[in-house]
Amino acid sequence: MTAVSATPTAPCRTYDDLVARVRAGALGPDPRTQRIAVAFTTRQAVRHDGRGTGYRNEVLSLRLAEAVGSCAVEPGELPDSALDDCVGADVAGLLEHPLAAVRVAALDAYLMHVTPHTPDHGAHPVALPAGSSLEKSTARARAVVELLDLSAGGTVLVVGVVNSLLEALRSRGIGYVPCDLKGGVTEWGEPVVADALAAAGDCDALLVSGMTLGNGTFEALREHALRHDKQLVMFAQTGSAILPRFLGHGVSAVCAEPYPFFWLDGGPGVVHRYRSSGAVDRHGSSGVVRQYGSSGGVR
Repeated sequence: MTAVSATPTAPCRTYDDLVARVRAGALGPDPRTQRIAVAFTTRQAVRHDGRGTGYRNEVLSLRLAEAVGSCAVEPGELPDSALDDCVGADVAGLLEHPLAAVRVAALDAYLMHVTPHTPDHGAHPVALPAGSSLEKSTARARAVVELLDLSAGGTVLVVGVVNSLLEALRSRGIGYVPCDLKGGVTEWGEPVVADALAAAGDCDALLVSGMTLGNGTFEALREHALRHDKQLVMFAQTGSAILPRFLGHGVSAVCAEPYPFFWLDGGPGVVHRYRSSGAVDRHGSSGVVRQYGSSGGVR
């Protein structure tokens, strides 16, 4: 099926505002008429060659027509019954599901269906070359870090620690504070803090995983960035179609990576970058966004 065409309307200033607009049918077709055909989980364990630490991923994905929406979860936390709840259910009902992962994945699937990652919706594709898991992780990290407008010597709060992202920041002389709810240490033995907001005040910019949508910490970080006029760059497998809706409202740029993710396949891939209005993508093409209104684990 062909994705529904929709022109973004008024700005979505908060996550609750976005959900309310979707429920009201203000951004596309009535969500009560949109049913999930397929629900599935993807589970992964990896240790990149040459790395001293490994990690696990688990992601819930829902398919609506041609679109797939996703939300990462802590491995083992998602009950098997969640898949049964989603299959054949309408989006409106799933937006009220008791599990946050289901609500986020359903919202992501709906918005991916309404506004897929295409240039006419403001997306700028960046190719990821074929290669090993580490090579693709490194390439994605470069695509993400290039969205930061920060000189050497600055400090970034990295929420959802990905060692390839930290390595890319190190190569640019940018300092960082690694943060993850599980704590731990980075590849280089650096302590990982657990309280993002407590650490945000001492940082010049924020680099944040879309997983914050699923664990309920996104809004507080968005509000901090907005209140203190800081860059907030999102890297998103979770909620890749959700986060561009907040450009100009706390979010300055998004590197969106819908399913299938880079770690699933050794072949070439693509991520989609968005910037706030007026910015220029470092790959050379205009990154001006058609504004939507006014403007996990250690890896």
